[in-house]
Amino acid sequence: MTPGVGDQGEVSKSLAICSIRTVCYSLRATLNKMKLLIAAIFAALCVATFAVDVHEHNKVVCYWNSTSFERSGPGKFQVDDLRPALSLCTHLVYGFAGINADTLEVVPLNPNLDTGAGYAFYRMVPQLKRSFPDLKVYLSVGGNADPYESTHKYLLVTETSENRRKFINSVEKIFNDYEFDGIDLAWQFPTVKVKKNRGTFSSLWHGIKKTFGYGKFKDDKEVEHRDGFTLLVRDLKTALRPKFKDVTVTVLPHVNASIYYDARLLAPNIDTVHLWSFDQKTPERNPKEADYPAPIYESYGRVQEDNINNQVRYWLEHGTPGSKIVVGVPTFARTWKLTSDSQISGVPPITTDGPGAEGPHTGIPGLLSYAEVCSRLTESAVGRLRRVNDPSKKYGSYAYEPYNSDAGTDGIWVGYESPDTAGNKAAYAKAKGLGGVAIVDISLDDFRGICTGDKFPIVRAAKYKL
Repeated sequence: MTPGVGDQGEVSKSLAICSIRTVCYSLRATLNKMKLLIAAIFAALCVATFAVDVHEHNKVVCYWNSTSFERSGPGKFQVDDLRPALSLCTHLVYGFAGINADTLEVVPLNPNLDTGAGYAFYRMVPQLKRSFPDLKVYLSVGGNADPYESTHKYLLVTETSENRRKFINSVEKIFNDYEFDGIDLAWQFPTVKVKKNRGTFSSLWHGIKKTFGYGKFKDDKEVEHRDGFTLLVRDLKTALRPKFKDVTVTVLPHVNASIYYDARLLAPNIDTVHLWSFDQKTPERNPKEADYPAPIYESYGRVQEDNINNQVRYWLEHGTPGSKIVVGVPTFARTWKLTSDSQISGVPPITTDGPGAEGPHTGIPGLLSYAEVCSRLTESAVGRLRRVNDPSKKYGSYAYEPYNSDAGTDGIWVGYESPDTAGNKAAYAKAKGLGGVAIVDISLDDFRGICTGDKFPIVRAAKYKL
């Protein structure tokens, strides 16, 4: 049967409708693709925005050991004391958490302060970001705050994938419960033995002994621990990257970086490495000889490795971008006791007899806060110290009170950081194209403004030189 004219009209109308529907479906598919493309571009822009480090070369990383809250008298440091510093700091590192020896999980070392009902600093301190929105707050693990005899826990974590996973899971749980922006691994690797300054014959004999393995620091699993730590950092960053959480590493004093840190493999997975390049000499490790505790460069006749520049050079030469390297600046002094056998000039290295007397605020033999030092540098101070500055800007300042032969009383030798020397270290970091400075720690700076009226003079001086 031949279709009529009316039937042909209906067919034409159906074809037109189909064509319109086809065009609509095509437009809808195109729009969906455009939406997906726009979403992908937006996501990429978001990632790029988060990846940009606005403090690439001017980081002021401020460590705070919360146990300073437990000091008595003027040395007691409370959460509100942080506020004047946080206008200067770009990052605040809360110290310190530890590791549970049985579970290998991150745990508070001071539960009453960290998570207890009385204070709960884990919750309180990150909330300071509401007043300082550009601030990042990290939780640091280790930092030599875990008892030294428990250092083996840190090695165990690195040894198996199961142990590493336990640690990482516990970090993720902390981030679920508290508003930290990142984790800092101030890993407690074994420290090297004290290095001695040797004459020509002594150095030759020492080299022979090293050749045959005598007297050399040895960890039977050093390669395993280094590689395990590298894997730990990689897997930790992989777990935290989608949450935009940072991973940083703190290299503690007297840890051989060439043994325990594979800088080239760590670099892609860390946001920053903080070099605690101080305490090169301490009254505990070097009781019989006082010397500069935090020199920038090696001085004549000293062990070449014991300075900031040498440590920075290692990380740069092994592939770490300068912007990721942050130089440690101590706010405290190391002190030694001067006796009748000590020279009267105070010029280091100088013969000593163990740690100097404790200060009224810190109460720790061999250690003084900057406030305790600067209060003894004035003309009218009881037990006044003679100040010796460092015009070379290489080694640091020192001060001393000589042995009193008339009264038979001990003197004291003090290697300390001042605002001037802290500024020198910041200027060094800037000249080298590094990421900035790490202030260790702010509770030992002059946080009450006792000396000049300015609170946190060391933090302030370092920041203004970056």
